[in-house]
Amino acid sequence: MSMSTFLLFFCILFSTSLLAQNPSDGVIGGNFQIDVQSYKPDSLIGAQNVPEKVRSNAFLNLNYTKGDFSAGIRYESYLKEILGFSPNWGGKEGNAGIGYRYARYRNDDIDVTIGNFYEQFGNGMILRTYEERGLGLDNALDGVRAKLNMIQGMQITGIFGKQRSFFSVGPGIVRGIDGEILVEDFLKNFGEHLSIMPDGWRLRFGGGVVSKYEQDLDPTLNLPENVLAFNTRMTLQGAGFALDAEYAHKVNDPKTTNGNSYNPGRALYVNGSYSAPGLGINVSLKSLDNMDFRSSRRSQLTDLVLNYLPAVTKQYTYRLLTLYPYATQPYGEIGVQADILYTFPKGSFLGGQYGTSINVNYSRVHSIDSSRNLSDSASIEGNLYNTKFLSFGKRVFFDDFNVEVQKKWSKDFKTNFGFMKQYYLKELIELLPGTGAIRSTVITSEFIYSMTKTQTIRFELQHMSVDHRYIDNEGNELDRELDANGKTVHPKLDNNNGNWIYALAEYTVAPKWFISLFNEYNYGNEDPNRRLNYLSGNIIYVKDAMRLTLGYGRVRGGILCVGGVCRPVPASNGFSLSVSSTF
Repeated sequence: MSMSTFLLFFCILFSTSLLAQNPSDGVIGGNFQIDVQSYKPDSLIGAQNVPEKVRSNAFLNLNYTKGDFSAGIRYESYLKEILGFSPNWGGKEGNAGIGYRYARYRNDDIDVTIGNFYEQFGNGMILRTYEERGLGLDNALDGVRAKLNMIQGMQITGIFGKQRSFFSVGPGIVRGIDGEILVEDFLKNFGEHLSIMPDGWRLRFGGGVVSKYEQDLDPTLNLPENVLAFNTRMTLQGAGFALDAEYAHKVNDPKTTNGNSYNPGRALYVNGSYSAPGLGINVSLKSLDNMDFRSSRRSQLTDLVLNYLPAVTKQYTYRLLTLYPYATQPYGEIGVQADILYTFPKGSFLGGQYGTSINVNYSRVHSIDSSRNLSDSASIEGNLYNTKFLSFGKRVFFDDFNVEVQKKWSKDFKTNFGFMKQYYLKELIELLPGTGAIRSTVITSEFIYSMTKTQTIRFELQHMSVDHRYIDNEGNELDRELDANGKTVHPKLDNNNGNWIYALAEYTVAPKWFISLFNEYNYGNEDPNRRLNYLSGNIIYVKDAMRLTLGYGRVRGGILCVGGVCRPVPASNGFSLSVSSTF
């Protein structure tokens, strides 16, 4: 079905539903969002001159549902794309059109979708198509998907399609099949009381296969046209315990992003947790090598990525900690994370009358033990390299220790204090040779006071102290190199160097008004001309399902990450407006 035919079909359904004004004739629903950003040059912060002065991203979802049938479209507009999103969204003069459309039928036994869809097998290490609007990422499949649930406790999913690439599709054809069995429910097919698990325990097994086809047009290399990846996984839950484990393997897949390496890809993810009243413990391990999986070997950055590699580092919301967030390294890393949350009983010495919670988290990510030269991927072009898959390499990519303490002092007042200590290998994570590594210490504090049932004030104070280090070819840290006049020899060390302080004040009149003012000050910068304030403010108004946000201020450049997937965000100065609603 062509897009124009699909749109005409949907409009007929829409008109019929409106004329009938009867729920039995179907229901129309959806949501929309419009984001507008103005720009003015600001040489002090490096804000670029934007010829359009004002840019906008927008979308509208329309969904029609009648019984077991549903259909929908999403209209998108990038006129032009807001800075930080790929310029492929807006093109040279802006883009707009239908970026997503589907028709779906589902009942208790079968679920069939034609058109665009999102799908994930297991933890996503061989397949995860999804939308993350904040990152400008949408790698939906366009084709057909079928899910079969005819046997109790078993689900089988099959997919065929091509991946979305902005307002087009990539050249690769994606095929896949996945199955899951929930053991307790599946055994009931052979006897109502047949069971192998203790009461309250659940065991799930799964596995999937994904293959992508792309024609080999390379004049020099013999490239595989069919690339296969598979996974196997299990989940065990019961008595407060949970264990999730998945192993994925990908056959050789030489392409631009891995230096045309013919090594296979491997990934292992294990997550264990225990929860009891007042206590939560979570431990994770992830190891991967050469697991960048795309439907086109010529794509770059986040375009046409087929899989997702779960992060084993804490995902922060504190503003200063977004300066140096960790991005998963698909070409080789091994990492661990441990998280403990404990709530002291009310009435105890530390718990007090209203309760106290402490959260301790530690994560560490290394290179894997490999003969691959991390600083020069081109050196392995067309070659194999040796890897000890579950062995920690010498180079530390990221190290993070943090403690947060939340305490409620009265019915109206509570606080949250945090201490974080990090190591961040900037030159490798951000692919910026010569920028070295960063050791930072961050202290955060948050104070929340409820003046009435509807009025609340909140204050945040954050401080980041930073030590920049040089890294030699063997990964060793060195002190800064200075010339005879005491100036840094390598000015590229870090363009956000020095200590930072951040303050925020927020006033809420629930449920309609939210007003905030915040400032970041790079007071420790070595260049006095770059010791700048980044002052910003926001006003949010909410009425029913409508949300209106108006902001103004300076935004520092940096890296925005969600779940280990990142994109650079350039510095900017101007107004922002966002309007969103559901209906």
